[in-house]
Amino acid sequence: MSQDTIVLTEEKFASYPQQPHGGKLVDRVLRGKEREEELDRAKQLPMIMVDLEAVITLEMIATGVLSPNEGFMNEADYKSVLTEGRLTNGVVWPVPLSFAPIGDRNKQIIKGLSVGDEIALADETKEPVAIMKLEDIFHYDRDFRAEHVFGTKDRNHPGVDAIYRRMGDTALAGPITLVRRVHWGPFESIRMEPKDTWKLFYEDKKMNSVGGFITGANPLHRGHEYIHRNALEEMDGLFVQPLVEMAKREYTRHEFRMLSYRAVLEEYYPKERTMLAPLRVTYIFAGPREAVLHALIMKNYGCTHALIGRDHAGIGDYYDKYASHSIFDEFTPNELGIDVRLFHEVFYCTRCDSSATEQTCPHDQKYRINISGTGIRELLRYGVLPPKEIVRPESARIAMQGVQPKGVDKNGLAINPVGKTIKSIFPYYLENTRIGGPKRRNALEVEQLTIEDLEAVINDVRENADRIYKGIFEEFSYVTDNLRNVQPDWVAEARDAIRRQQEMVVDNLEEKVDKALEKASDEFMYQDKSEAERELDVAKRILEDIPAPFRKDELQYRTWNPLPYKRYRGGDEE
Repeated sequence: MSQDTIVLTEEKFASYPQQPHGGKLVDRVLRGKEREEELDRAKQLPMIMVDLEAVITLEMIATGVLSPNEGFMNEADYKSVLTEGRLTNGVVWPVPLSFAPIGDRNKQIIKGLSVGDEIALADETKEPVAIMKLEDIFHYDRDFRAEHVFGTKDRNHPGVDAIYRRMGDTALAGPITLVRRVHWGPFESIRMEPKDTWKLFYEDKKMNSVGGFITGANPLHRGHEYIHRNALEEMDGLFVQPLVEMAKREYTRHEFRMLSYRAVLEEYYPKERTMLAPLRVTYIFAGPREAVLHALIMKNYGCTHALIGRDHAGIGDYYDKYASHSIFDEFTPNELGIDVRLFHEVFYCTRCDSSATEQTCPHDQKYRINISGTGIRELLRYGVLPPKEIVRPESARIAMQGVQPKGVDKNGLAINPVGKTIKSIFPYYLENTRIGGPKRRNALEVEQLTIEDLEAVINDVRENADRIYKGIFEEFSYVTDNLRNVQPDWVAEARDAIRRQQEMVVDNLEEKVDKALEKASDEFMYQDKSEAERELDVAKRILEDIPAPFRKDELQYRTWNPLPYKRYRGGDEE
């Protein structure tokens, strides 16, 4: 969507209900003749090779997503951010922007550099992406960064692991200018830069308030909807940004998450007031610090409000349940410059017949279906559509293609033990015979639960939690379930909507395959062309299958990537 002709003057900004963080929207993108000249000059400069994560960060800096930063931080700002959560000038900034290249070739070039030099930063095509003017060169202490950003040096923490895996010993600092934008593949046509959204919100739509919502690894679920609908009751607009590109392989692939969002937003949200765009960002897995970063990113996109859920950017048990809320107590509203709205954990109460939180629902746990992102992903990995009370089938049906069955072993079991999956979403099952039902004579132990228990709890919820939307849901579940034991033996007709959505999936994957690299630079983080082609092949076959009844033996082709568990846990061991 971005148009180089968009110009936001100081006078325009002064009239808007929001301002960029630090008072100025950074624009370090070169255009036209100047870009061509600098691109040619960059090819004559000392060249440092960078990975995809660095390329994404460069574009975020240049387009103003990370305003007021104009490049990678010098040592003083870097340490101030780590220890104080602020730049040296006092402006709030929670996560340091640092650049410490690895690789023998890069190390040799760094040895010959001095403050004042210019260098070209090139991606794996060996073509320059940006020019950087060196203002500082300093020792990069990985332990110091890990301890201050993440509160741990545990390599099992994905953010910590990334530091030791992809950061070197010497940091280079200074402002950058972007000489080449990287194509976003399937997201290119819907990408939006800050200058686009400021104009959209306040020039085109004449809005006075916009709630920003950044979401990561999960497809859109009813907990997200609860937050969105509360915001839309109060604010003029809602801007939803699913994170794309950098994610652990066990997560739902970002293309499918975006498509699952589109499917639900197009059907259930007010179109003129809801805007969707991908946020091509690097996952830093920083827990509460990342929640603050996301709030400031929303601010730089022009949002007046930041919508923060209970476990925003959380990582397992590394942080307190509401750490992403309490961290905002460390800053005043004025210095943040965005109205932060904090939401408690959302669940579905079958007694209330609605989504609710502890703040609004008085009922016992036996009536609840929890909205657990990890649990939802594991249901998809098992090949079963989650209850419609926590995920709309429009979302889950598409998302299943992006996660299932990666990480499933030869016995058909997913990454998390089945008992943990059941407890995370259906906690009542351990003590109650059915949802809302009487106590069991003997409570069940998590370790004893089997795939048959999963089948039982799924069927229980489908039969007893059903209030509305049943007919549509049953058709979606019939077409989507790979675990055919949870399906009744009959066929319904509701295929038009499903076919339209699957054609959208195929179209997007064809564009992705066209832009995919023959060989991925990091098989744990990215896809190569052959894997993208396998995804496309599966999507096309699903499209062909939709009109006909499904049988268990006919669906084995969907298990297209049965790699060992440990390949999806972030480890290198076989």
